[in-house]
Amino acid sequence: MFTGIVEELAQIKSIEPKSKGIRYAISAEVVVDDLKIGDSISVNGVCLTIVKRGKDSFCMDLVEETLNKSNLGELKVGDSVNLERAMKVSDRLGGHIVQGHVETLGVILEKQMQDEEAILSVGLDPEWMRFCIPKGSITLDGVSLTIARINGNIIEIALIPHTLENTTLGIKGKSETLNIETDIIGKYIDRLLSFDAEEEIIDTNILKAIRNIQYGES
Repeated sequence: MFTGIVEELAQIKSIEPKSKGIRYAISAEVVVDDLKIGDSISVNGVCLTIVKRGKDSFCMDLVEETLNKSNLGELKVGDSVNLERAMKVSDRLGGHIVQGHVETLGVILEKQMQDEEAILSVGLDPEWMRFCIPKGSITLDGVSLTIARINGNIIEIALIPHTLENTTLGIKGKSETLNIETDIIGKYIDRLLSFDAEEEIIDTNILKAIRNIQYGES
C-alpha cells in the first residue's frame, strides 16, 4: 500500500531482457536506505518487488502483464522514475490510499505553465471517467493528485512547483503517457451499486463444493 507521495526521482541504470519480461536496475539514494529483497516499491505508480539490491541500486523483474498495462516498457536507460516505498502503519497518510495497481494509460494533451506552476490536461479512456470527480483523488505515475476540473474524458490537474521539481511530471510533456490509478473508494462503491449476484456467471460445481465445505451439503 502506498500514499502517492513520491520520495525520490531516480534513474534507470540498466535494462536486461529476461525469458518472460525484463529486469530493471534503478540507481537511487533515498529509498535504498532500508530496502530489502522481497519488499514492495512503487515505480511510476506500479507496485513491484525488489529481487536484488546493491549499495546504491536495486532490481525488479517486470512481467508481460506489467509491461502491457503500464508505460514502464517505454522507458530507456537514463530515464527518470518516481519512487515510493510501501507505507508503514505508523505513517501519516499524506496523499490517499494507492495500491500500485495501474488500470490504464492517460495521455498528456496539454501542459500550460503559469509562472512556476502548471496545469496538466490528461485524456483518459471514457471507461475510467466514472471514477473521476472534481476535487477527487487520482494517481498519475504514482503521484497522488487532485482533479481540478473535468471536461468530457479530459481531466485537469494543477501542479505546484514542488511536484514539478521532484517528480516525472515536471519532465514529461505533450503526447507522453502516464500510468493511471483511480480512487479505490470509488471502485468499491461502483462495484457495490452495480453488483447483481443473479446476473453473475456462476460455476455451479465450485458453488456446490463451497457449500459442501461450509454446510456439509451434498
